[in-house]
Amino acid sequence: MKKMPNSKILNKVFLILIILPMVFLMVMPYMWMITASLKERGHVSEPPYLIPTTFDFSNYSKAWNGAPFGQYLTNTIFVAIAVVFSRIFFGSLAAYIFAFMDFKGRDLVYFIYLSTMMIPFYAIVIPLYLLINDLNWLNSYQALIFPRMVDAFAIMLLRQAFISIPREYIDAASMDGSSHWHTLWKVVFPMCLPSVITSAVFSFLFIWNDFFWPFLVANESNLRLIQTGLQAFTGRYLTEWTYWMAGTVIASIPPVLIFVFAQKYYISGLSRTGLK
Repeated sequence: MKKMPNSKILNKVFLILIILPMVFLMVMPYMWMITASLKERGHVSEPPYLIPTTFDFSNYSKAWNGAPFGQYLTNTIFVAIAVVFSRIFFGSLAAYIFAFMDFKGRDLVYFIYLSTMMIPFYAIVIPLYLLINDLNWLNSYQALIFPRMVDAFAIMLLRQAFISIPREYIDAASMDGSSHWHTLWKVVFPMCLPSVITSAVFSFLFIWNDFFWPFLVANESNLRLIQTGLQAFTGRYLTEWTYWMAGTVIASIPPVLIFVFAQKYYISGLSRTGLK
């Protein structure tokens, strides 16, 4: 068996010494969150901070019953699914046009549309809120779904995947009499499934973790999403940290599961589009 050169061993050790502190910094907040969720009420700030000595699993049932978490999860899943499907649908249509259809000013229109990604959401939140108010959509699912139905990043991600498909496939489908609609959904879309799943994961995580916009437009309890629903454990004079952390652990389970099961497609989709 050949021995590994000393330089390679040193490089690996050096990389490990760099990566381990970064991993610890990333994992530490989750460790503290889990530890705090298992402590007795009122003992969150007491040591040990990262390794629990008590395991009070009743905090999870108390957190679940302390707020209508079932309603919050249902609302969030409904809004997330609606937004994900709309972004994939409209994003695929726009990406196909920008990738395969030639018309004057196509690249300019694409550049202008992508430039909207540089505009902070907080710069347009006031006119967007006024528009929602004029439409009488406050405290409704329309306010949570319609402003998020189209996303420039999803279009860019899908277009990058579409242009990686050899043009011969599109020409062959056209010669067989296939329409653009049929070519998109029967030829292009299946070939770019990893990128589609990647876009869906990005969109789902964005909606699941969104707090500011749902907080502005959906204040009624029966319309709250999971992130705004966690406010049930914060008060003017007291914050129930134990129950809040237990609720946060519950809220973090679906995104973690989705990422774990979609990880293969997620990594493949990013590598296909050239994003790192």
